[in-house]
Amino acid sequence: MFRIAHHPIYTHPLPKGHRFPMEKYELLPQQLILEGTCTTSDFFEPDIPNDKYIVAVHDPDYFYDLLNMKIPPREARKIGFPLNEDLVLREQIIADGTMKGSEYALEHGIAMNIAGGTHHAYTDRGEAFCMLNDQAIGARYLQAKGLAKKILIVDLDVHQGNGTAEIFKDDPSVFTFSMHGEGNYPFRKEKSDLDIALKKGIKDKEYLTIVKEILPQLIKDVKPDFIFYLCGVDILETDKLGTLALTVDGCKKRDQFVLETCKKNQIPVQCSMGGGYSPDLKTIIEAHSNTFRVAKELYF
Repeated sequence: MFRIAHHPIYTHPLPKGHRFPMEKYELLPQQLILEGTCTTSDFFEPDIPNDKYIVAVHDPDYFYDLLNMKIPPREARKIGFPLNEDLVLREQIIADGTMKGSEYALEHGIAMNIAGGTHHAYTDRGEAFCMLNDQAIGARYLQAKGLAKKILIVDLDVHQGNGTAEIFKDDPSVFTFSMHGEGNYPFRKEKSDLDIALKKGIKDKEYLTIVKEILPQLIKDVKPDFIFYLCGVDILETDKLGTLALTVDGCKKRDQFVLETCKKNQIPVQCSMGGGYSPDLKTIIEAHSNTFRVAKELYF
């Protein structure tokens, strides 16, 4: 059964003109249902998770300051959203979508989160539209429940997963792999277990060659029993915040190869959507929709 985390709170109101395309969280499920890739029964609504799973990743002082709106203004500005209680609730529910999705993936091979990929959230701070690191929380959740031991995080967003790298820097049970634009935010990178920084303007062929060379070998070396895949579509040439030059078809081929590799190796995978900032919302929706189309075709 195709299981996809989605909740109305994912679409959070923002000030007019804000650069974050919040509408995609409403439009993407509509598109998937309209075209028949998914049905309403494929979607599940996550809830507020138990705090213990969040503080297994995030510093309790930071988390409870978030909950109580006590983040200092300078730190709050780095998050990039006007901070309020609903926004923090949204982040908790997104994390629960990834946690529950990881369990569904163990059962069905794959599960998706319409949102998530909040990889700029550190142990003790948030930045760049991220406050709680959903896939890091998902990884700790699986380990706490004894459902996975060795986890691989495959982060193919155009931005380095700096928060994820920091969270797991001293933890050999979670291998962090980030392939990102060399010149992209964050300008001071953290050290993942494997970082591949790509030159500006890389196109489909070169990008896909690197992914196809790296991922199978990585799986052989790491021997993960679970994969979290951050499938950001900000690698597109049209992206306002990215420095790479992939086509929508190239992005789809990336997803196809990653998911085929997971399936071939019989490793369950949870997918969080990550970033996408093309000026035309239709481009973002099409690129994200391709991830779901590929998953449906491969697994169901």
